[in-house]
Amino acid sequence: MNWKPFAVILLASALAGCQTVRTTQSGTVGVDRQQTMMLSATEVNRAAEQAYQQTLQQAARKGTLNRNAGQVTRVRAIANRLIPATRAFRSDAPGWRWEVSVISSNELNAWCMPGGKVAVYTGLMDRLRLSDDELAAVMGHEIAHALREHGRERASQQAAQGAVLGIGAALLGLGDAGASLAGIVADVTIGMPYSREFEREADRIGVELAARAGYDPRAAVSLWQKMAQASGGGPPEFLSTHPAPQNRTQDLRGYAARVMPLYESARAGARR
Repeated sequence: MNWKPFAVILLASALAGCQTVRTTQSGTVGVDRQQTMMLSATEVNRAAEQAYQQTLQQAARKGTLNRNAGQVTRVRAIANRLIPATRAFRSDAPGWRWEVSVISSNELNAWCMPGGKVAVYTGLMDRLRLSDDELAAVMGHEIAHALREHGRERASQQAAQGAVLGIGAALLGLGDAGASLAGIVADVTIGMPYSREFEREADRIGVELAARAGYDPRAAVSLWQKMAQASGGGPPEFLSTHPAPQNRTQDLRGYAARVMPLYESARAGARR
């Protein structure tokens, strides 16, 4: 029997759900790239919730979840200022089911899963001695990934690839070649570095979030300089596809200058 026509039909069905979307408003920094999604936001956010809880449970078993009350209070206070600022990019984001946790680990790491599930590792604060402005810069950057739904976009890319592989496996009688969506979301958020394009978008949105929340956006420059220095002149492994440090510093200075009026306005409002 000729399976080729059926494979074409299956592939067409798998890709029929793809849609081009605009996840965020462009903001002052002007991020306006359209994105192609195969997976719905609802199913990805549900999977992120599952993956996040599994990660927290693992940390709790190790005794590393929210162990330092002072650090937890500090991180959540910064998050509470950044979250309202997300409205500038998407009106629904302040109402997400946000969760913010601190994991005791020497890793220089932080991430935000789809739907606002945030984790900051103590290595960032302890090893880099971050100021609140610098911590807001890294948290704003990670939150920007969630606003742009980079995790959903990359999971969609993997799902599309998996659909093709799965069809091939079925034709060859190899059985299920897929992985659970929760596992995919965890992998693309925590285990794999984002592309340079995604990183540039998160840099731009991140400095604007910080500025709107009343944190100095210029701190993003010193943050990534500290990151590079702590990693021997290059980014940590989980940032291996990030832009080159020199280019990133130049870009961040430009983005920060563009949003300085927002920062000054937020500071003036706080003083009043």
